[in-house]
Amino acid sequence: MKHFILLCTAFFSFLTYSQNSTPNNELAKTGSVTGIVIDQSLQQPIPYATVVLKQNGENIVGGITADNGSFELTKIEEGTYTFEIQFIGYQTYSKEISVTGNKTNLGTITLVENVTELEGVDVVAERSTIEQKIDRKVINVGKDLTTQGATASDIMNNIPSVNVDQQTGQLSMRGNSNVRVMVDGKLSNVPVAQLLKQIPSTSIKKIELITNPSAKYNPEGMSGIINIVLYKDANIGFNGNINLGLAYQDEAKFNSSGDLNYRNGKFNVYGSYGNNIGKYVNDGVVERMDDENTTDFNENQFQYFSFLNNNKSHLYKAGIDFYLNEKNTISVFTNQNIFDGKGRGDTQIVNMDPSVDNSRQVFTNENSNHNEQYNFDYKRDFEKEGHNIEFEIDYNNFKDEEDADFNYIGASTQPDYQDFVDTRRQQTIANLDYVNPLSEKSKLELGLEYRTFETDVDYSSTGFTFNSGGVLIPTPDTDFIYGMDIYSAYTTFGQNFEKWSYQVGARFEDVSVKADTNSVRSFTDDYKQIYPSAFVTYNPSEKNQFQVSFSRRVDRPGLGQVNPIREWSTPQISSYGNDELLPQFTNSYETNYTRRLEHGSITFGVYYRSIEDEINQVLYVDRLDLTKQILTYDNFDNTNAYGFEISTNYKPLDWWSINGSIDMYAQKQRGLTEQLIPDDNDVTVDDIITEEVEVNNVAFNARLNNNFTVTKNLTLSLFGYYRGKNKGLQMDAKPMYFVNTGARYSFAGGKGTFSLNFNDIFNTMQFSFEGQRPYEQNGTFNWESRTIFAGLSYRFGSGKNRKVQRKQRDSNTKEGGGIM
Repeated sequence: MKHFILLCTAFFSFLTYSQNSTPNNELAKTGSVTGIVIDQSLQQPIPYATVVLKQNGENIVGGITADNGSFELTKIEEGTYTFEIQFIGYQTYSKEISVTGNKTNLGTITLVENVTELEGVDVVAERSTIEQKIDRKVINVGKDLTTQGATASDIMNNIPSVNVDQQTGQLSMRGNSNVRVMVDGKLSNVPVAQLLKQIPSTSIKKIELITNPSAKYNPEGMSGIINIVLYKDANIGFNGNINLGLAYQDEAKFNSSGDLNYRNGKFNVYGSYGNNIGKYVNDGVVERMDDENTTDFNENQFQYFSFLNNNKSHLYKAGIDFYLNEKNTISVFTNQNIFDGKGRGDTQIVNMDPSVDNSRQVFTNENSNHNEQYNFDYKRDFEKEGHNIEFEIDYNNFKDEEDADFNYIGASTQPDYQDFVDTRRQQTIANLDYVNPLSEKSKLELGLEYRTFETDVDYSSTGFTFNSGGVLIPTPDTDFIYGMDIYSAYTTFGQNFEKWSYQVGARFEDVSVKADTNSVRSFTDDYKQIYPSAFVTYNPSEKNQFQVSFSRRVDRPGLGQVNPIREWSTPQISSYGNDELLPQFTNSYETNYTRRLEHGSITFGVYYRSIEDEINQVLYVDRLDLTKQILTYDNFDNTNAYGFEISTNYKPLDWWSINGSIDMYAQKQRGLTEQLIPDDNDVTVDDIITEEVEVNNVAFNARLNNNFTVTKNLTLSLFGYYRGKNKGLQMDAKPMYFVNTGARYSFAGGKGTFSLNFNDIFNTMQFSFEGQRPYEQNGTFNWESRTIFAGLSYRFGSGKNRKVQRKQRDSNTKEGGGIM
């Protein structure tokens, strides 16, 4: 941390010098302009509206209105200017004025609401829309079928380019699971699969897919960044939303959320609460087809899985914005995630050979965790519009306790045992960002960041394990500590011309990694890297936009990938991490074309990735028990991936609107894998065949969401999803699809909404696979996909959609990767 403080000191010194070295022309400015800005219909003051004087299209001086709507621009050279007032939701006010040596009082100025813009906001609130922006795809979450579900995990498969494995909860984007998830622009400390299941879908305002981030962003995640933006309002007065939802197939799942804010004068106080309570059922079967000529194995052995999870999660958020004056803002907030879960798993092994007894494992667990996030942010705006400096510090503390019982019934010789796992993760991020629009056409951004995190996993067990000599001994207790310190600095520079814009940047990182197992240093890694990025955008007309981008990224191994402690086990498979995993690096190239149509828009995108030391999941034969497998991770050879995407928003008729997307990706995977091929009845380690495998996987996904307006208040929805076949090193996943339908009814002047949806109406959503390595096997898993969902939403308050100008970091805009 001391290195970061020294860097900040040098950074501030540079900025101070830059400020002091600016030519002082104030002696030549003699005039002033004053006035008051009010709402035309309400006849009330409008605070924090932008007031600016322009000359020859260039901003000369500007400011914002005070709480009572008043403003004063001082020390202005005599001359003629264009006077403008801008505020979100209102039409821009513009007037030519002359400034003399006296005070120019413009009196009371009324702003007229922008009806078109307000209607657009209402449309977003009712129906999901997809926006293609310069560096990201933004899904504005509405109340339609696309976003109906209990949790964020439930709705992610409806988002373009994104998939969630319903069995493991693993998230992937463009066919790759190396994607980072942020909440409100902050990296979370909660494991992604768990995080998505703890966020109620009704708490989500929008989802941003940043597939090729600029150097301003943390370089982690080959596939890019998914930013989940939760509801937070800043309307004048007291405002809020309440949402309720119930889903049911075999078991009930209830979710609700509410958010409130009070904005008055210098303060904006806000808070939200969301929960997800329910039971989840899924089951599956795996058939192993071993060599019938061996005595140690049995032909057509079936494993039947049945799982029931009873989960309760609660998400709290509270914060306050304090506007010290026109130039200084302090913001503080906290997120609290509380989770409590109980699970039961039943695995039955049935052998077709009647001479071999069947066996059964019953697994129960109790899991509870608490994640605390505390955030402080200070922003200073300088005189020039867009010129600011911002300091932020974010602390995250995650505690997790899990107790698991494994009981064996039948022919199994495995003794019963218990696992106890306590986990604590701590993460601190401090960053300093500086933005300076050097002119109307260019912008410079600089930043420093210090990030440290440490995970401590304390494991104990009452079970037994085989030692290297094949003798059954008590499972040893293990304390695993994994930590990382990252110092980084970035710079970006962009320019905007009439039809062209570009931005270039680079981020430098100094990374130190260490891992201790039972107080013994088991792994260290120190590396320095530079991550460049570049964007070029061309707008030949208002209806056409082209963009080409490049970035270098890194995937640092996650805790689940490096933790050598057994994560879970069944009678046939045990899962472990690999604490010697190295990071993988990716060079990512992307180009996009957006065409604006009369009734919508369509975007085409193509990308290519070159991947070094790819991290992938592997399935090895257990050397201590050849009938079992070990699931872990390893670094593979260099590989590449490419693909294309097409997405569209289109309204062919006044009563029919379409959101659709198609994506295809191809990836070549190379690595070592194992197969057990006995050459006689005596099966030994020598029968394990190791081979280098190359798999070319081409996958295709499609989504189509239709909304039909029946009346002013009634809308029907029809959503279809198809995920194509996926080939991997060990198994091939079969295609899957589903069709959802629903209806939405608005009442109370549009403030209330009732939704009723029937999901997976043909009951076709299931995961099926065929595998060859290390054993020939196939399987199918099912979950509660065919559900009925009912939801109720109501918004209230005194505000009139007059949002104050929020600081860039809070609103999570950061659009254009630094390009104007």
